[in-house]
Amino acid sequence: MTMELERDIYQELIKWKKRDSGKVLELKGARQTGKTFILDKFARENYKQYLYINMAQSSGEEFMTCVEEAEVWSPGQPRVAKTLHRALQLFDSRFQDDKDTIIIIDEIQESSKIYSRIREFAREFQCHVIVTGSYLGKTVEKEYFLPAGDTEDLIMDTLSFEEFLGAMGKRDVYESIDLYGGDRHDLYDELKRLYDVYCEIGGYPAVVKQYLETKNKADCKRILRQVIRIFIEESTRYFQGIPDVNLFEQIFPAIAQLSAREKKGADDLIAELSKIIFKEESNRTTKRSINNAVAWLYRSDIIGYCGKAVECDSTDTRANMRFYFRDLGVADFFLKTGGIKSAALAGYINENFVYLDLLKRCRRMEIAGMAPMFGTYKTGEIDFFVSSIANDKDYGVEVKAGDAAAKTAHALLRDGRVEAVYFLKGGTYGGCDGRSITIPIYLVQRVEFNFERSRRMR
Repeated sequence: MTMELERDIYQELIKWKKRDSGKVLELKGARQTGKTFILDKFARENYKQYLYINMAQSSGEEFMTCVEEAEVWSPGQPRVAKTLHRALQLFDSRFQDDKDTIIIIDEIQESSKIYSRIREFAREFQCHVIVTGSYLGKTVEKEYFLPAGDTEDLIMDTLSFEEFLGAMGKRDVYESIDLYGGDRHDLYDELKRLYDVYCEIGGYPAVVKQYLETKNKADCKRILRQVIRIFIEESTRYFQGIPDVNLFEQIFPAIAQLSAREKKGADDLIAELSKIIFKEESNRTTKRSINNAVAWLYRSDIIGYCGKAVECDSTDTRANMRFYFRDLGVADFFLKTGGIKSAALAGYINENFVYLDLLKRCRRMEIAGMAPMFGTYKTGEIDFFVSSIANDKDYGVEVKAGDAAAKTAHALLRDGRVEAVYFLKGGTYGGCDGRSITIPIYLVQRVEFNFERSRRMR
């Protein structure tokens, strides 16, 4: 029997169905995050009729044959209206264009012709349509027509820590445990143990299933290496020449090395990567190649950017100042591949964990910015600067919490630049000292960034 992991995005799909907005849903996410599985489950459980087309497989070729047949026209004859309707009827004679029908088009990036007709699916069909693909970065090429205004977006990440705990049967504990150490210490210790596992293996479904079956992290890392290898091999199909393909192999450890440096941010990330890879100053050709590779990783949901709030001012920001990985297992793998030592590796992984939570808050428009930001203040820095949209307050977030970090945090509090500072640590049960709040790092998803409300609840 196939092991099934519960995914939070299923409820977002249900909400999309109920909204019935008339827009096509574009489900984004990295390869092997479980997009096809969850869409298949959603379609079978919520619709009477389900048409699945994979543009990278035989069903895609068959559908394209139907499209070509539906578009056949001879001079002097009436033009065929709604050719996509006709093509779907040719593809499946049972097709009905109504609310009980869903069409899922997978790997849609493989056909610029079909991707460019998303607007027709949105405007001319009653049935629901979802398009998805692991390499949607390809759709920025000029032959792809971007259907602005006719789509809704959802992003499917690897399993979050909450979902991972759900697979381990511990999510109820996570959701109910006191943030400030008011519960039994053994409960916190168990969550911390599982957090350490999650930081090492990450959240790819195949990797998590392997851990559930064997509890062997070495087996999990073997599966993860396979996931990474397949991604690299498939991605190279979209690069033109051997130099670019070779560069793609080197870009991951270079990003890891750059990310783990103590220096927070760089004015030119591409130039810094060029120095690591080529051991020399970049030229126009190398910068263009690196930029293409980085853009591909970003659009493939493998890496994300972090910005900077200058002097912890949410109105004075700089975009794309630092990289983070979108999965902790991938981060751990490439940091070790890049020769990063244990102490620096642990610090970066913890920051990456917090980054992923803040990125989701940015998407939900809970905090300001298109991406999370770190903050500079006077001569110091703080790991993350959070500007809450809900209560119009600013907060500092410190992950490593060393002496220098505490100095900057206290300066921010003293000068009234932030409402509170959250210190996120692994070896703590939580606590509060005025506006300095200590939280177990693995509970960051439960932090509300609302100091007054948190104070009332304690």
